[in-house]
Amino acid sequence: MSLLRVNAGIQISKPVNEVFEAIVDDKKMSNYFISESSGKMEEGKELLWKFPEYEERFPIKVLKIRMNEFVSYEWEMGEGKKNQVEMTLTAAPGNSTVVKITEGEMENNEAGIAWLGGNAEGWANFLACLKAYLEYGINLRKGAFDFRKG
Repeated sequence: MSLLRVNAGIQISKPVNEVFEAIVDDKKMSNYFISESSGKMEEGKELLWKFPEYEERFPIKVLKIRMNEFVSYEWEMGEGKKNQVEMTLTAAPGNSTVVKITEGEMENNEAGIAWLGGNAEGWANFLACLKAYLEYGINLRKGAFDFRKG
């Protein structure tokens, strides 16, 4: 049985160093993704993230950071299972950056397919929000998921 993996990507019209900092700096990340974090992403650090639409905090463990190139971390997917997220940044023409994200893996079954759909939607949203924040200074996430509260 093959395993499922989420893949998402986008090109952002900002230099790679600005995109990298928006991903690892919790103060910047709170302008488009999370509402708060226990700190900046640094290799080996364990952090707690809070999202605007949820009361609970989500633990993440930063695995690897390569300045302006790569970020990886793991987070829980429920039932004690952890998944690894990898973000690769590549400089592109016009002083822009291509961001590619992978997350996985899950079994190719009903639960895995539900996870794949939800997380693919989530990473596409993350990338759109990152682009909107960096290129236009707006927070697309603000209020977007209020319907999930309660």
